[in-house]
Amino acid sequence: MSPFTPDPALDLVLERTIPIPPARVWAAWTEPALLLQWFTPAPWKTVAADLDVRPGGRFVTTMESPEGERHPNAGCYLEVEPNRLLVFTSIMREGFRPVAPTNGAGDLAFTGRIELEAASDGGTHYRAIAVHPSTEVRDQHAAMGFAEGWGAALDQLVALMS
Repeated sequence: MSPFTPDPALDLVLERTIPIPPARVWAAWTEPALLLQWFTPAPWKTVAADLDVRPGGRFVTTMESPEGERHPNAGCYLEVEPNRLLVFTSIMREGFRPVAPTNGAGDLAFTGRIELEAASDGGTHYRAIAVHPSTEVRDQHAAMGFAEGWGAALDQLVALMS
């Protein structure tokens, strides 16, 4: 896994130890049928997922609000280390093509890092990091409910994979 030290002025971090083995957490993140079941915090839901899990591959999801409003999110995988590391960004599309983000979340520009490490109890030390280009974008993501939303989604992943 490539070493990464979050910058508290620019990045948001969610870190927990969960009772799910890394291979099962990896599956939840990389298999579309599983991702659809947990990825968006309820009462929102993910209604489409098109994943090409490889560096340069696409990460496309569509989230739906309780009112039925749909928000497509497209991005690109940057790093893929099975059962250990998944890095994706909203500022590139498939093939590392740079774009302005259009993700229904104020067109939030960020890179996500999902780091998985086996815990001694058979679970996973899980660290999700949202890396931002500026303090303003970081603050926007925090105000949108990063901790609550990403935490609720992780709780849904744990419930699904238990």
